[in-house]
Amino acid sequence: MNIIVNDHPMTLSAPMTVQQWLEHIKHTQSGTALAINQTIIPHSEWHTQQINDGDTILLFQAIAGG
Repeated sequence: MNIIVNDHPMTLSAPMTVQQWLEHIKHTQSGTALAINQTIIPHSEWHTQQINDGDTILLFQAIAGG
């Protein structure tokens, strides 16, 4: 399965959810936001949202500002 993460290609060996993928890449930072194909995925859906072949993922730190 081939995806794009922050403009970099990545290959996954098996289908997985967003939560499984974050664990796979050892991403543990709090305050993380994530969009798949330009749609923000709420944290409450990370356990069920599947990553599909060809998805473009934007992973970023949410920053408070004013």
